[in-house]
Parts: sequence; structure tokens; C-alpha cells
Amino acid sequence: MNNSYLKNVVIIGGGPAGLGAALMLAKRGWQDITVLEKRPSADYYEPDKSFSYQIDGRGQKLTDLLGLTSQLADLSVPSTEFYLTLIKKDGTRKTSKLPIADPNRKTAYWLPRASFVQLLYQEIEQNWSDSIQVFFQTQCVEIQRNQEDLEIIAQLPDEKQLTFTPTLLVGCDGLNSIVRQTLHQWEQRKSHDFQMLQFPSPSSGLKYKVLTLPPQFPLSEREGDLAQSTMAYAIRSALTGRKQAISLGLLPLKDSSQPRTANIITYPDHQIWQLKTQEEVTHFLKQAFPQLPLEQIIAPEEIARFAASEGGTFPIPQYCSRLAQIWGQPQANQGTAVILLGDAVHCFPPDIGQGVNSALEDVYLFQEILAETQSSAGRGSGADRLGKGSESQAAPLRGGCFEQAQDNLSQALPRYESLRQPDIRALIRLVQISYPWQYNQDLFQKRLWSLNFFGRFVLSRIFSFLFNPHSFLLIQNHELSYSEILELSNRTTQVLFILGGLVILTLLFNLLT
Repeated sequence: MNNSYLKNVVIIGGGPAGLGAALMLAKRGWQDITVLEKRPSADYYEPDKSFSYQIDGRGQKLTDLLGLTSQLADLSVPSTEFYLTLIKKDGTRKTSKLPIADPNRKTAYWLPRASFVQLLYQEIEQNWSDSIQVFFQTQCVEIQRNQEDLEIIAQLPDEKQLTFTPTLLVGCDGLNSIVRQTLHQWEQRKSHDFQMLQFPSPSSGLKYKVLTLPPQFPLSEREGDLAQSTMAYAIRSALTGRKQAISLGLLPLKDSSQPRTANIITYPDHQIWQLKTQEEVTHFLKQAFPQLPLEQIIAPEEIARFAASEGGTFPIPQYCSRLAQIWGQPQANQGTAVILLGDAVHCFPPDIGQGVNSALEDVYLFQEILAETQSSAGRGSGADRLGKGSESQAAPLRGGCFEQAQDNLSQALPRYESLRQPDIRALIRLVQISYPWQYNQDLFQKRLWSLNFFGRFVLSRIFSFLFNPHSFLLIQNHELSYSEILELSNRTTQVLFILGGLVILTLLFNLLT
């Protein structure tokens, strides 16, 4: 059975970008917003994808707009209270507080991906259920092009199909986006603007697996010596060598009842990927972590799941040149506008913690552009039309979307693309240079990176008029765009090269004379 519906908005992908976009559009007055999500629920727990997010000031632009930052803070461990305990192979421990390089920086918040997605979904259920409908376990299987609009064909869990004809299609469906891939198929005879451009990085290609641990697991045989949920842990192994040494990395959690996840990140040729049975994994972990009471920590069922898991791979930094496409005249309800957000248009390893934050900033900037380019028939500035959840608590008008929000997609999408594309290019370059050696792939390269990092940090403190801090620190300043951060980083690099050249010329001159 195939049921057809005329919808104002269809959003493919119900992650942070998709649900954030749905809430943003609903607050602008849009109606009939449909989100298609292949996962079974908002808080669905995937052991090998149990990422933790650090929502920084860049991501909080959107949570501020949605009125959710205070709830976000309640669910999270703040960066100002981030403590890390290093557990060495002999069992000795050292606890330190994460240094705050910029005390004026907006507090960031650590929480599991599932908790953040659930926060957004609860906001929909509690305040926007009349405007937004989320279909879980539903996958977009095909996008068809008519003369002036697009048809979205989705498959439900019971094999039934739904067909939607939207005015606005939002692709938030990740690296393997069916929206972007379909646009590429349609446009490839004329251009390859919707094909991902890939760039090398020392961290791309690394593989990861996740061990699920009890909420407050024992750290030793001593009674009461338990892990703290709000504490981050780095547990070193007794094994050495690139193909055997591993570490367990655990990020903090606010909820002490949630299971802990220990990330293992290695090269693809590491021994961990050759272990196929529960017995092999158990033997390896006991050799690697003799300082931990593993039999009390990891259940046999979890070891069996871990052995069977294929894990995941860090993607190559990549982006596509085009961010949007328009068919017909969507502002007159005679066409479809398409926009790509988040991983669907820029994807990279988690080195600098900007995956979720750049996606949320995509949505926030799209909102700003919609407000900027709205029709003169609109109801004032974008800030005046935030709707339910804003300070004014004004509910949006009802009826057709363009009669409410007066959003001119034909103007907004090209404007968004021209403003966001330079930032996306800069973001991918920042991923390449900012902190790709943090996974202990190469100690020599990591030491070179550390020398560069601390050198720029010290020089920026002494000669702030001439040098800027390392790009990894600049990224934490949400008031700077990615393009501005890259420009500041490149400027410091140029100054260092010039000074280095002058030093070499001076030494040569002294040798010759």
C-alpha cells in the first residue's frame, strides 16, 4: 500500500540536525513537518555508536534559540567540571582537571548522543506535536523528480510505503545521504557539485570499538573503589607496540544510572581486530589490563557482543560544493526546495569535537538567513517570530507555511549556500591540521604537534599583536567563524615561516662572514 501526502516539510534523518531543524522551522511558523528516522526511537542505544557530545558555544546558538540550553545543562557534565583520571598499567592513578585556556569561553556540556536527541524529541512531543510528526523505523527508499517538485517515498516497518510531496526537503541523513546521492545522480552530467570532495588526515581510517561497562564499575578489588560517573578515565594497557598497545577512554556522564562506554581506537592492523571469539577477547583484555578486575566489570555477554562487532571507521574529511537545489517556485507552493545539513554535506573524524556543533550551527545559520530574506509580507524580524519557547512565548500562526512565516526559499537557499560554503571548506581544513595525532598513532608526530601547540600558545600570550593561539583553541571561540579561525591560524603560520627564514638567513650570513 502506498499512501500519498502533500507536506510542507520533509526532513530525512532524525538526529540532532534533523530534529533541530524541525523545531527551528516549527518556531518560525511552519506546519506539517515530517521527520523520517530509521532508528527505532530517539533514545535508542547503539553500543558501537554510543558517542558522547560536547555541545559548545557554537552548538548552543541553536539550543539558545530553541530555549533548551538550561535543560541541556541539567543533563550534562559542564566543561568547567571536567576531571580526568589516568590509570597506568601498574594501577597508579593521577586525577587532573581539564585546563580552561579561555576563562571567558562559554561553558560546554558533555552528554551522550542519545540523551541529546531525546531532549530534542521531548521538546517536540511536549510543545510541537501539532506541527511536527516523527516516523521512527522509517527509511527513505527513493526520491523521484517530477516537472516542478519532488516525491519522497518512505518505507514503514510493516513494508507499507508513504509518499510525500514537500515544499521543503531537508537532508540530514548523514555521510551516506540518499538526498545528496540522488542530487548527484541527477546533476552529474552537468557537474559533480554534489559529490563529496575528500581530503587526507592522519586520523581518517582509524578503527574504533566500544566496550559497554556498568554505570559504577569497580576500579580494583578494594571494596567501595568504584568509578565515578562524572569522571573521565584514560586507562593504559600493559601491552606495548603499535599492534598491541591500547587504551580505554571513557567520557563523563551526568546520569549515574547510565552504562559507561569505553572507546578503543586503533590502526586497522591492530591485534584487537583479529580476535573473533569470546575466549580470545577475554584473554587479550586480561593481558592488556591486569590492573582492572575485568571479571567484575565486563559481563560475558558483553564480551561476546564486542567480539562479534565489526566496530566503525573514522571517515575521511570531506564536503560537497553544493548545499542546496530548487525546483519550480516553492514560495508559490509550486515546487520543492532542497537543503543539505550536517554530515550530509560535511563529514570528518571526531578530532576537534565539531561534528554535532557544526551541524547545529548549520541549522542556526539557516534560520538567520530565512529571517533575513523573508518576504516583505512577513511579521517583522526573525527574533520577533521565534514562537513558542522564546521569551515572548508567542505561538505561531496556523495555516499554510508561507502565509505564516513568509520565508522566501528561492532567496534564502542561494544566500545560505554562499555564506556557509566558505566556512565548510575552512572547517575541513581545520580538521586536517588541528588535532589529528591525539590517538597515539605516532609519538614523534604527536610531540611535534605538542611543540607547535605550546609554542603558539606561549607566543600568543607574550606577543598577542603578532601571534594567535593554536587553531584547536581558536575553534572553542564560538564567536569566530571557521573561516576566520583558519585565517588567523594561517597568518600565524606565515609569521613563523618569515621569522624562521630570517633566523636561517642570519645564521648563514654569520657563517659566511
